[in-house]
Amino acid sequence: MTIVAGFDVHRRQITFDALDTDTGELMRGRIDATPSAVERWAARFEDREVQVALEACTGWLFVSRALERAGAVPHLAEPVETHALRGRKRRAKTDREDARWLRTLLAEKRLPESWIPPEHVREWRSRARLRKTLIDERTQWLARIQATLFHHGVAGAPAELRSGPGREFLEELELPADARERIAIALAMIDSLEGQLRPLEAELRKLARRQTGCRALMAQFGMGELTSLMTLTELGDVQRLSASRKAVRMAGIDIGVHRSDRRSRVGKLNRQGSPHLRWALYEAALSATRPRSPDHEDYLALKARGLSHTRASLTIARKLARRSFHILRELGPAALEPITTT
Repeated sequence: MTIVAGFDVHRRQITFDALDTDTGELMRGRIDATPSAVERWAARFEDREVQVALEACTGWLFVSRALERAGAVPHLAEPVETHALRGRKRRAKTDREDARWLRTLLAEKRLPESWIPPEHVREWRSRARLRKTLIDERTQWLARIQATLFHHGVAGAPAELRSGPGREFLEELELPADARERIAIALAMIDSLEGQLRPLEAELRKLARRQTGCRALMAQFGMGELTSLMTLTELGDVQRLSASRKAVRMAGIDIGVHRSDRRSRVGKLNRQGSPHLRWALYEAALSATRPRSPDHEDYLALKARGLSHTRASLTIARKLARRSFHILRELGPAALEPITTT
């Protein structure tokens, strides 16, 4: 009584590969990449259980929503692990093969699934990621100013060019017209970005102060309102994780190890998890350099062993990931509860 399908989603079309588990019938084809087309496809199997696998890439949101409205059950596949299950052997790479592979993994219960958050958590995560995007763009414009100054041999520039003294320094420089124009545009873009950031950050801080999971995470030294919100929304429902090391892996801050026989070599950071979670944990871990931090002694011990500041901070970040996992796990469903208006 079940239809198991794989969707390969692209901007113009969706390639599907579906299997009727009762009759063994295979159905293949393409539909338009629109919500209405997805709903019509799922409605063909009225009174049947429909399970659909699709990769967690751009476009998954509207497809999963359309499937849910039609009574189907979407399953998000983790792209990297899904590809890794194919092995290293070279194979044909087509939309039909991708859809078939997703359907096969789902039917065999081997699909490496990504978490589909509730709508309110998805919105929080989207806004937290937007803030990070705006910060990154601001940093890029600052880097362009620094590059312009270096290109023209300007030395002694203040570290903070956005401040009053920094802007005065830039105004007093004698530079060619094109360089001054480049700097003026960069400063205007920075002002525009900060105008967008201020109200967004204020709302996110207010949200974090009122949300149960965020407040619990903020009990950790160095975990502020914005980093706690990012950590909560990126980790999501930790009940699906069997151990705290899975939270470390989700952040991509675990170390790759290569072992063969009696040989063992420690590799680099895997960086295969959420870059936003990795950023939030690392930002929080930087507080270990402060004497008041409970991790300060561990940080100093790591430095004494010869680790750089970055590597020592990443070790603290792994500890924060494990602590966050246990905090959220103890809270249970309350960790992700929406904020109730009173």
